[in-house]
Amino acid sequence: MALKIIASQCTVCGACEFECPNSAIRMKGDIYIVDPKKCTECDGQFDEPQCAAVCPVPNTCVKAAPAA
Repeated sequence: MALKIIASQCTVCGACEFECPNSAIRMKGDIYIVDPKKCTECDGQFDEPQCAAVCPVPNTCVKAAPAA
C-alpha cells in the first residue's frame, strides 16, 4: 500500500519531500506526488508515515485506495 497527497489540500510547502526516507515524494508540475512503487508508508522505519507527520494540513497525506 502507499500514501497519496490530496492535491486540493496541499500547500506545496515541500516539508514532505524532505522527510520521506524513501525519496518517494517529488514535484510534478505544480503539485507533489507520491511514487507508489517507492512508498512503504514508513513501515519498519517510523511509527507513522513521515509525510503525514510533518504536513501542516491535516489529512493531506493519506492512504491510497487499493487498486481494484
